[in-house]
Amino acid sequence: MLKRIYFDANASAPLLAEARDAAIAALNQSANASSVHAEGRAARAEIAKARGEVAVSVGGKPENVIFTSGATEAATLALTPNIDSGARPAAARLYVGATEHPCVLGGGRFSAEAVSRLPVERDGTIDLAALDDALAAHDQGTGAPYVALMLANNETGVIHPVAEAAEVVKRHGGYVFCDAVQALGRVPVDIAALGADFLALSAHKIGGPQGAGALVLANEDVCPEPLLTGGGQERRRRAGTENVAAIAGFGVAARHSAHHLDESGRVAALRDALQREVLAVSPEARIIGEEAERLPNTTLFAVPGLSAETLVIAFDLEGIAVSAGSACSSGKVAASHVVGAMGEPMEIAKGAVRVSLAPGATEDEVAAFAVAWRAIHARMCRDRAA
Repeated sequence: MLKRIYFDANASAPLLAEARDAAIAALNQSANASSVHAEGRAARAEIAKARGEVAVSVGGKPENVIFTSGATEAATLALTPNIDSGARPAAARLYVGATEHPCVLGGGRFSAEAVSRLPVERDGTIDLAALDDALAAHDQGTGAPYVALMLANNETGVIHPVAEAAEVVKRHGGYVFCDAVQALGRVPVDIAALGADFLALSAHKIGGPQGAGALVLANEDVCPEPLLTGGGQERRRRAGTENVAAIAGFGVAARHSAHHLDESGRVAALRDALQREVLAVSPEARIIGEEAERLPNTTLFAVPGLSAETLVIAFDLEGIAVSAGSACSSGKVAASHVVGAMGEPMEIAKGAVRVSLAPGATEDEVAAFAVAWRAIHARMCRDRAA
């Protein structure tokens, strides 16, 4: 049987062997990290080590890393009106970019009436003028504004000007939450340089195990109200027995994320070669977001008249894993809200297919993708003509 090609790293990156080994070693300890005996202390030491590795990966401090079950929990933890901050008031309204991940678009713990969406430019980047206007109109008497803006979009790979947006938000006395899930290991991430108060990360997007994530605080004096209470874990900021195995693997993956940055140029060249192959076969295809700076591993394309669901299945039958939009929709393929927010027609939003390369992607895999694409495109064109 031919070896399958995995071009869906944005959904979940291949598990690093080193992260797997760390997780297995932690599983073999079988101790609760809250226990005071030697075994418990050993488990707690694993968490402390991982906490330091995650902190270093984003230029943060270990004491400001809160481990969670994943980025969705981290976002829900962060997105609350109730923020413990001595200098700034509680948040009154949440402003989210229109192309944010569904877990952020939902507003976290803000009521639906207290959530506003911010438009993006045609290239997919946040409209900074619209952001400034929205915050200028914000009623400061009700509380501070809170802005959620991802660093890199999970579908298009478009990189947002988070640092510039944060300057606008801080000028209006607001808070900033940044989803850096897709960015870590692909572009440099530094919480201080971004100007974010809170940063969300996910282990399995960088080669760690599924089931671990983190919310990183820029300042331990600015902390959201806990989502899970009842225990003293994570300095009473997230109750519940820690997933030591997943966290240990997370730490290793975070350490390796710096090495993955060294691969970004090579991966970008492969991505660009793949795009050329798509356009050579179907000149009418659209590369969505190509006018903006993007992650080096990500391309989202659509061919008018071809549905994303049909294309994803066709590639799967050819032995290639790609996706349509976010992987967090229970296997459903629907029109991309990201593409729609960029002003593209419904036909393009329904036909967008994402190809996301892992650091280990090869020229041979891209060549195999091109062969498969030629066959798929020819077959579908024949079917449409029949």
